[in-house]
Amino acid sequence: MGNIGFPEMVLIFIVALLVFGPKRLPELGRSLGKGLSEFRRASSDLRNSIEREIDAAEIEQSIADTKKATEQAKYDIKQSIDDTPAADTPKESKETVESK
Repeated sequence: MGNIGFPEMVLIFIVALLVFGPKRLPELGRSLGKGLSEFRRASSDLRNSIEREIDAAEIEQSIADTKKATEQAKYDIKQSIDDTPAADTPKESKETVESK
């Protein structure tokens, strides 16, 4: 369905004028305008609500990913500490002691 041009609008106006009469046409126009305004407002509110929910879900996913990465880093650090034997700690060798 294409866009409605000026000739089509004139035809619709003439038909509405014949059907509803000149007294009720302004009232119907106001009612239609209010209805369209309310519909646009409701659509905007719905869109904003959906966008907020999507943003909240993205933030929750980001928090979950950060927690997971933190737990993995914590586990890796613990493993590297547990895997390091105490004998590997640097000690002064005889050569460094003798050179002093």
